[in-house]
Amino acid sequence: MRRGAVARGTGWLWLAPIVLAAALLFAAAVGETRIPLSTVMTVLASKAGLTAVVLDPVDASVIWHYRLSRAVVAACGGASLALSGLILQALLRNPLAEPYLLGISAGASTGAVTVTVAGFGAGMVSMSAGAFAGALVAFGLVAVLARAARGTGVQTAGIIILAGIAGSQMFNATTALIIAQSASAEQARGIMFWLLGNLSGVRWPDVRLALPVALLGLGVTLWHVRTLDAFTFGADGAASLGIDVRRAQAVLIATAALVTAVMVSIAGAIGFVGLVVPHAMRFLVGVRHARLVPATALAGAVFLVLSDVMSRIVIHGQVLPIGVITALVGAPAFAVVMIRGRQR
Repeated sequence: MRRGAVARGTGWLWLAPIVLAAALLFAAAVGETRIPLSTVMTVLASKAGLTAVVLDPVDASVIWHYRLSRAVVAACGGASLALSGLILQALLRNPLAEPYLLGISAGASTGAVTVTVAGFGAGMVSMSAGAFAGALVAFGLVAVLARAARGTGVQTAGIIILAGIAGSQMFNATTALIIAQSASAEQARGIMFWLLGNLSGVRWPDVRLALPVALLGLGVTLWHVRTLDAFTFGADGAASLGIDVRRAQAVLIATAALVTAVMVSIAGAIGFVGLVVPHAMRFLVGVRHARLVPATALAGAVFLVLSDVMSRIVIHGQVLPIGVITALVGAPAFAVVMIRGRQR
């Protein structure tokens, strides 16, 4: 009976590839200059070797090398950040937990800037490795602060949020200090734009990094759906159900930190995705993670792809940081979800 219920609850998943493909095609067709969908399909068919039609080199370059590559990275980033927020909210039992608020994004930004601007590692450490190390250090600091603040009369959820805010501010200040000391004026301008979320420089080599990491994060999260359900009752409740709490927390938190760090190293710190999308999907599909995990990954991917399209067309002739769009859309959406959830 349980298997039948799960099958009925996840029967919509066959629509996920269609919805994601439609979002990617929309992103490839819409931009500073609109390109007909037929031209997009012709370019894709030509790249796949299905047709030998002579293509306009400008259209082919814009669609394949510029728009489609950044759309794929946006989809990977949206799915990864949404799943990261879902993991943290489930493990910490805190509805406000997400990579941006808990300082993981800020720590990853500091690690990436330390490697690229300050030259830490003398070129032997990659930007992604620096971002991953910074994300782990940030989460470790938040955990230490939260543990030290126990017994102060503040509830656990409040302790974690306050520790995350403190850690985030500290790492943001550290990033600003590194930029002020080590970066030139041109570097500082580019880094500050990148820190708000920027996909302008994304190309296919970035896809080869973002796509495997996003699939890894999705696979690990799907593998632990029953563990995430068990954490609904808290760590003690999960342990009583036979869950290896320490191992599960280590694997899932490391996964959340890894996917966040990689996406930050590629596109900068993008807020609100990990906060808004999981709550919206809980409202639509319920709290069982067998349905919630794939729904969150799909919604996060589509949300960031559409946000990237909006960042390219809102102001004619200028590309906005994608983090600006996610904040403008995500903040009101989160308020609506929160109010409706409370009324429900």
